Amino acid sequence: MASKELIQTAAKEFVAFVNKAPSPYHVVQECRSRLLAAGFQELKERDHWEIQPANKYFVTRNQSSIVAFAVGGKYQPGNGFSMVGAHTDSPCLKVKPSSKKCKTGYQSVGIECYGGGIWHTWFDRDLTVAGRVLVKDGDKVSHRLVHIEKPILRVPNIAIHLFRKHNESFGPNKETEMVPILATCVQEEIEKLPQQNEEKKDDKATCQADKHQPALINLICDQLNTKPDQIMDFELCLADTQPATIGGAFDEFIFSPRLDNQVNCFCSLQGLIESCKDTDGLKNDTNIRMILLFDNEEVGSASAQGAGSSLTEWIMRRICAGSNPVAFEEAVSKSYLVSADQAHAVHPNYADKHEDNHKVSLHLGPVLKFNSNQRYATTAVNSNQRYATTAVTATILRMIAAKANVPLQDVVVRNDSACGSTIGPILSAKLGLRTVDIGSPQLSMHSIREMCCTTGINQLNVLFKGFFDHFPAVDASVCVD
Repeated sequence: MASKELIQTAAKEFVAFVNKAPSPYHVVQECRSRLLAAGFQELKERDHWEIQPANKYFVTRNQSSIVAFAVGGKYQPGNGFSMVGAHTDSPCLKVKPSSKKCKTGYQSVGIECYGGGIWHTWFDRDLTVAGRVLVKDGDKVSHRLVHIEKPILRVPNIAIHLFRKHNESFGPNKETEMVPILATCVQEEIEKLPQQNEEKKDDKATCQADKHQPALINLICDQLNTKPDQIMDFELCLADTQPATIGGAFDEFIFSPRLDNQVNCFCSLQGLIESCKDTDGLKNDTNIRMILLFDNEEVGSASAQGAGSSLTEWIMRRICAGSNPVAFEEAVSKSYLVSADQAHAVHPNYADKHEDNHKVSLHLGPVLKFNSNQRYATTAVNSNQRYATTAVTATILRMIAAKANVPLQDVVVRNDSACGSTIGPILSAKLGLRTVDIGSPQLSMHSIREMCCTTGINQLNVLFKGFFDHFPAVDASVCVD
């Protein structure tokens, strides 16, 4: 087991990462900054690519998905791809396209529920907004990140005196009872905000900013040093202002928003960067080392920047392009995808919700996920197997984990329990990729505040580095067509 100092260092670096990444756009920006610092070159989808062996690259789409890859020094078109996939999005509340709401003297912000969040955890939290704004400057429109770093919104609970069943059956109406308060109309009148001026006699929006509360627009404009009429549009997530932190009596836990799935975004990024520090290792690699961090997994992945798009195939084809017309088809059969998404640790207060022989623990290693209903791509133990390579994918990862000295656990859900999904089955079916689903154990998944262990960050870092280092050799030893 790694030293506590090493574990704490990795955990603190992850905490710093997640605190800088309150939206998928910030996740991509933070990844971009780290990749540039590590010597990766940025590519543009619209440009011609000249891919060279022993070089490192990345490309973004929609500024909410990012693909980074390092080319082995001995790579030839038709060789395999060593791939780790994760997602940049998390369940959250998002500001509606027209969000201005005024009721009983309060100014509120209309929101949509994005993904399958535990929505009652968003009540009585000190909230803010973060995301991207499209700003017009002359004849150009630019993408600008925004993060208001103070509490500006709150969804207040109803007092128990007014709703006596609070502790028995609290199921809020997401349209009418989950509307965050921004300000009071009285205070706005006192402040005399510029956008709330006398020359505007009707409620008709003359620009995009008019669809939202002036107080919210002013906060955004102040941070971006722009004017309301320059705002073309925006995509804003609500986020908790309480930062991620390390806690517990022995500093063994991470209490944080968005562990699902920023843990795997961060760790796959670290694994790739660390694997490239051994320049001899990269020079002797025959494969492409790649991470794929997609947006929109929490809502099905069916978007241009989601795992259900053609992005993965097109990037693989562009890298494979050369004199061999079937290089891509040859590469797929030599490639392998680790679909990395968080897993459920056994809950001490709800232990009966977990399958008796597959109760996953914190600290004891990443988790191989199995499910016979094919919601996960790894289904080595089931009576209804649909993928011929499932036993192989689990075996390959176990062999790599043994080389990296990282323990693994297995999980399968109870037959009477629902099961989540990942990007694994989507990419596996779409491309015919050998795929394994894994995750690091955590509690409170999809809550506004989640919980995992510090050990898990270092374990994933080491496992992903080991995967990039060892996959070609391990794959060569597994003789299954």
